[in-house]
Amino acid sequence: MSQLYDPLQHPHCQGQAFAPSYWASTIDFPTARSSVTSQQQFDVAIIGGGYSGLLTAYHLATEHHLDVCVLEANQVGFGASARNAGFVLKGSGRLSYPQMSEKWGVDVSKGIYAEYSDAVNRVEQLIAKHNITCDKQESGYLKIAHNQNALQTLNAQAEYIQTHLQSSSTPPCQWLSQDELSTHYMKNQQAYGALRYSDSFGVNPLKLLLGYRTAMLESGVTLFENALVDNITETVSGFQLSVNGCQLSCNKLVIAGNAYNSKLTHKAINNRYLPILSSIFVSKPLTAQQLAESGLQTNQVCMDTRTLKYYYRLLPDNRLLFGGRGAVYAKHQNKSVYLANLKKGLSDCFPSLSNIEHDYYWNGFIAAALDDMPHINFDGKLGFILGYCGAGVSFSAQAGYRMAQMVAGKTVPNLPLYNTPLPYLPFPHFRRLGQFAYYQYAQVKDRFY
Repeated sequence: MSQLYDPLQHPHCQGQAFAPSYWASTIDFPTARSSVTSQQQFDVAIIGGGYSGLLTAYHLATEHHLDVCVLEANQVGFGASARNAGFVLKGSGRLSYPQMSEKWGVDVSKGIYAEYSDAVNRVEQLIAKHNITCDKQESGYLKIAHNQNALQTLNAQAEYIQTHLQSSSTPPCQWLSQDELSTHYMKNQQAYGALRYSDSFGVNPLKLLLGYRTAMLESGVTLFENALVDNITETVSGFQLSVNGCQLSCNKLVIAGNAYNSKLTHKAINNRYLPILSSIFVSKPLTAQQLAESGLQTNQVCMDTRTLKYYYRLLPDNRLLFGGRGAVYAKHQNKSVYLANLKKGLSDCFPSLSNIEHDYYWNGFIAAALDDMPHINFDGKLGFILGYCGAGVSFSAQAGYRMAQMVAGKTVPNLPLYNTPLPYLPFPHFRRLGQFAYYQYAQVKDRFY
């Protein structure tokens, strides 16, 4: 199998190389757990050992006292949960709150805002409860307007949130002018103002993931690693899973691989999400002069308003993490042009960093649904979690909590996140071509509008 894995082309991701990320350089991976070696029975089986899978299992075991196993095709730390930028944000998907209100009404947008706020709180609570050392940085998320038109849109969203969504239990968002941003946060030459959320923060996502792994194992969940599920058969009482030639039975099944599911995982999710490559580089530590010239004086997480977003933050050792959308086709992901594009994006924002050198560069897949929102669905026997759109570090905590409730037969909020079917992607054989065309449109849109 090619090392350049593509969920649309390959039957599975087992045996693929781990990402050469900055995060991986900061830890030693624990010894892998063994795979399935004999026939076994569980109340619930979960496919995928990322945030969603581990936390769904954790809550099923600790709060609902079910016998649960997690099946990871590689080792915990392989997929998107270890490749992302470590942004714990109050949001997921791509719909703005005014768009949600127009589509579903103000009460629904309030409910979704509350779920996203709870997600950030839940991550903080898990970190504190289990003493997870994950390099948590100062609180704050800067949503930066990259041009004058974006400034007006962002300002309108800030007014909408302040007027309709905030309550005494949710920290306020704060509007920052161009001067305030330049004086107190950074001298970004493409920043016209920013909306600051006070209850977001950055972490080392791999350390967070391994902290969840430890908490899950201590709760009594069985973890199988290097355990590829190569066939799923529905039975009268549940499901029969074929794992590396062995049979495993479960009453209920949750698919939690997000973008690292394959086209063969299950018909319930096939052709219902688009895997999208995201690319990140981490610089060498910035010098005092580079910090002064760029005006970077915050470790808060930052993302701009482009359709093809740039996201960045200063790490604890003064390295700069900078990310954005990568190649359309997986086979092209390591071409130098995509790293060059990221560095150009950085230099456009911070000209003094135009010759910045990097120590780490890697790629990973996110999953997007056709309706630009995550879906946490369960039909009584089969569930799946899909479509974080690249913002799953926080919402996965809430998604895992809600999925566990659904599996256990509990009631969850009546929101589109939990009760809307995952839409079918039309013309699946042409989705990469459509993605390429959309990227061309987005580049023009981001430049002029």
